[in-house]
Amino acid sequence: MSQLTGIIQRLKSLQEGGETGEVQQRLFEVNGKTLCQVKFFPGKDTFELEVYDKDGKGHKYPFDDIDMTAIEIFELLQEEKQQ
Repeated sequence: MSQLTGIIQRLKSLQEGGETGEVQQRLFEVNGKTLCQVKFFPGKDTFELEVYDKDGKGHKYPFDDIDMTAIEIFELLQEEKQQ
């Protein structure tokens, strides 16, 4: 299974868990370092990607498309692995 497929499956599980009406969230890490957190807001049917910088400060980006969210996460993970 490719890494991108795994990311999409995790995002889909957020959507499925959101059927209860509660905000769902997942962390994405590389080698124990948290790179980002994703939240799914079922009322708006949107994702919020919070990307952490070197100082641990988060920058939030909204997405209304699961594929674009997955690609952004994939790129973050790849950049960290290359360093």
